[in-house]
Amino acid sequence: MTQTSVPVGDLVRAWREQRRMSQLDLAGEARISQKHLSFIESGRAAPSRDMIVHLADHLDVPLRERNVLLLSAGFAPIYRERAINDPALVRAKATVEQVLKAHEPFPALAVDRHWNMIAANTPIMALIAGVDPELLKPPVNVLRLSLHPKGMAPAIINLAEWRHHLIERTRRQVRLTRDKDLEALLTEITAYPAPVEKLTTLPEDEIAIPLRLQTPGGVLSFFSTITVFGTPVEITLAEISLEAFYPADDVTAAALRAL
Repeated sequence: MTQTSVPVGDLVRAWREQRRMSQLDLAGEARISQKHLSFIESGRAAPSRDMIVHLADHLDVPLRERNVLLLSAGFAPIYRERAINDPALVRAKATVEQVLKAHEPFPALAVDRHWNMIAANTPIMALIAGVDPELLKPPVNVLRLSLHPKGMAPAIINLAEWRHHLIERTRRQVRLTRDKDLEALLTEITAYPAPVEKLTTLPEDEIAIPLRLQTPGGVLSFFSTITVFGTPVEITLAEISLEAFYPADDVTAAALRAL
């Protein structure tokens, strides 16, 4: 969904179908008539800029792709994109680093839309200290770092589960964004050697897929949460994800506090 030559109606329909919404559902949520939405999707009606933004809100379209919708309808993009080191984003970057620092002694990191590490706290750096130095050369890609045979993969006890989780998560991103770089990364990590063991059913007391790491100090077990900026109007901020890892057991909590 990145070609501006595609009619805006086709893009709206594609996003609606991607979200598995019927015309009736979207029209109801957006408080417009189904007939008008049908005319937009078929090209019989030209939507205004405000209507495009309105529909994008209800379809939860990422800011980058909203610009594509606007361009396809003949409007100028309204969402800016700047490098994370741009002076205008200094406060935002400082906020990210503050959140990561506050999460210590537990690991946390921030990544961009291609899973490149923007920032990480000290516990993360301790966990990845033993990987191949080549994988730590900037930009450090978290997917590559996690699943590469010279990265963290040999230390991940439940690699089959964790690998499946990361690949499926990336595959969903590719379906939504049609990002070529992300698609190439997905192809790369999928080609890494897969573990011999098969996926297992999680125990009933698990609330999420854990990450279990073998470390010199013993097995550490984590579950993670994802945080994003709540009301971004800038593409770079909208595409930053903060992943925070929490100890999944008392042994892990105690080990991290000891560090």
